[in-house]
Amino acid sequence: MDFITKNIWFILFVAWGLPLSYYRSKFRKIVYQTDSWLINIKPVFWKEIKGLFGNIYPDNLKYKKFRNFYLFYLTIYFLLFIAYLIFDTNFNE
Repeated sequence: MDFITKNIWFILFVAWGLPLSYYRSKFRKIVYQTDSWLINIKPVFWKEIKGLFGNIYPDNLKYKKFRNFYLFYLTIYFLLFIAYLIFDTNFNE
């Protein structure tokens, strides 16, 4: 039973996590206002965090719409991780 549970969690994390790099790249390109792929490997985070939890471009509807979507996506990812911690602990007892 434990083997099946671990595989289900692994499959859920992989399935939900596959588009993460695409979404993060798209969000960073909007926040840093660039089309360069180099933004994906640069360790610049503060503006990204401000853009995620604030409203750095109040007139940019594309930014607001994608920020809300990305926040929703990350929230589901976080809730999935919390569920894993809660339910996996219960199975190990």
